[in-house]
Amino acid sequence: MMQAAVPSSTTPNSTPTGAVADAAAVRGQLKAWLVEHAYPLWWEVGADRMHGGFHEKLGLDGKPTNDARRARVQARQVYSYSVAARSGWNGPVREAAEHGLTFFLNHYRRPDGLFRTKVAPDGTALDDTVVLYDQAFALFALAAAQSATPENRRAEEMAVALRQRLLDTLHHAQGGFEESHPRTLPLLSNPHMHMLEACLAWMEQGGDVGWRDLAEEIVGLALTRFIDDDMGGLKEFFDGDWRPQAGTPGRIVEPGHQFEWSWLMLRWSALSGSKAAADAAWRMIAIGEGPGVDPARGVAMNALLDDLTPHDPVARLWPQTERIKAAVLAALATRDDADRSDSYWTMAANGGRGLMKYFDTPVKGLWRDRLNPDGTFVEEAAPASSFYHIVCAIQELDRALATIGHPG
Repeated sequence: MMQAAVPSSTTPNSTPTGAVADAAAVRGQLKAWLVEHAYPLWWEVGADRMHGGFHEKLGLDGKPTNDARRARVQARQVYSYSVAARSGWNGPVREAAEHGLTFFLNHYRRPDGLFRTKVAPDGTALDDTVVLYDQAFALFALAAAQSATPENRRAEEMAVALRQRLLDTLHHAQGGFEESHPRTLPLLSNPHMHMLEACLAWMEQGGDVGWRDLAEEIVGLALTRFIDDDMGGLKEFFDGDWRPQAGTPGRIVEPGHQFEWSWLMLRWSALSGSKAAADAAWRMIAIGEGPGVDPARGVAMNALLDDLTPHDPVARLWPQTERIKAAVLAALATRDDADRSDSYWTMAANGGRGLMKYFDTPVKGLWRDRLNPDGTFVEEAAPASSFYHIVCAIQELDRALATIGHPG
């Protein structure tokens, strides 16, 4: 994983508080599951040895499904295996990453350098549409691949060319990007979050100034258009002029995205000195961790409305991972205030325990995806798309603890 900038002092503290020790214990359980079960399973069974790439899902019996393959999933698996050694997996890291990247570049990259959205398991194109979300993950996967093989600059060259192609074809006159070409509405904040994530990944490994310029533009758009000044939460759906979409869609506030954006905003603040970005992050964390978490189940829900009442009380796996990421960066950023920092370490530990609920499966290394309001899980295959979220959260928790002198 590209290392997130640390927004505070990094002097080790060898005496853990109870909250830090609790987070460290949860970290140990999560890392053991990831290295001993998840990484081996998704390489041994999740990788398609016949056609290349990775299966879209694994059934709860541990067998692959035959679903069409989305570009975003292949890109996420490239990331997950590119950074696997940092979690301590001693499997064939480079082989696994290259297995995914080769399939991705061979079957999703169009002649114009943009990436199609979906192919069949054998690589036959099924949907040639260019969607911003998929381009963001292409940029992110290329950054991960470059970090894993820094001697090969091909990934960086492709990423810079893709960035320019997006600016030429999808750039919005008021900042940010259109969702697709020809235009489709609503416009979405979510792909911009992943564009920012990709920009930060490239910045942190010395990419050209274009990544910083684009990151600054996206942060500015979030601060002026995506985030509601009065409520403090970030919204999802917008009209063609970046106004919240009419009706219920324009009122949706997703706790998982409050966490995810706050993690990125704290990173940007550390890199740029932006107080506005940090202030926005604290408000979003408060929403995610307050009304966004169901105390009965101990998990973050899918969606609120802008009055911060529940809209979709189902709890998918991925918001739990983003809760951890936001918490640990917040804990590092508040180290000068021991009580406040401890509250974020407690949040991280609680997020980790919430995440582990999803790992109780018949085959170790799989996960559940949707937790119902009554505490039961939906019976369905494990989506490979979740692996990226899981890997990043565990590595962020591990990195943050190591930063304060508690390696695991």
